Amino acid sequence: MSELDAARRTSLRLSREIARALASCGHVRYLVPDVSVFAIVLAAGASSRYGTEPPKQVALLPEVLAALRESSVDGIVVVSGAHPLPVESVKCADWARGPSASLRCGLAALPPEAEAAAVVLADGPDLDPRAVDRVIEDWRAEGGDAVAATYGGVRLHPVLLARAIWSDVPDEGAKSLPARLVACDDLTPPGDVDVATRAES
Repeated sequence: MSELDAARRTSLRLSREIARALASCGHVRYLVPDVSVFAIVLAAGASSRYGTEPPKQVALLPEVLAALRESSVDGIVVVSGAHPLPVESVKCADWARGPSASLRCGLAALPPEAEAAAVVLADGPDLDPRAVDRVIEDWRAEGGDAVAATYGGVRLHPVLLARAIWSDVPDEGAKSLPARLVACDDLTPPGDVDVATRAES
């Protein structure tokens, strides 16, 4: 861990402790200060099963972005790789190494004011903005390094990662990180479209 990451972790921990003390007196609602949360959309894959005319991230990304714009995120970073996208994006040169490489590219592109990232997939067109907000609200209220949405007990996206663990993303990606789970059973799962027939159905 770098000195900067250590300093940020210490600062966030102290902020939580202060907020917790104030909350016990009824002065504030959240443990985590009102800091910026950005969304990262992973859209760098080869789309080999879906097809490439167009690739699935081009076909499905507009729905994902529309959902994120209805949520409370402060900004959106899209990570591209195998295919050009019709929106501004961060090109990940190592996209072929898997989602973890794309995630690291997205995290590195976030602005200094971002203290957490809500990670979603470009091939999840049924993403509900309420799931994004629910995960963010849980993190603001309870703190922690990682928070993930579950649907019917199944952990899916979004997954929120606090800045303190951005440098600890393993090769398996965010899905392998321990996370506090937030039930979204009343919402539609974001989906994971692999073939074009599913997208058209």
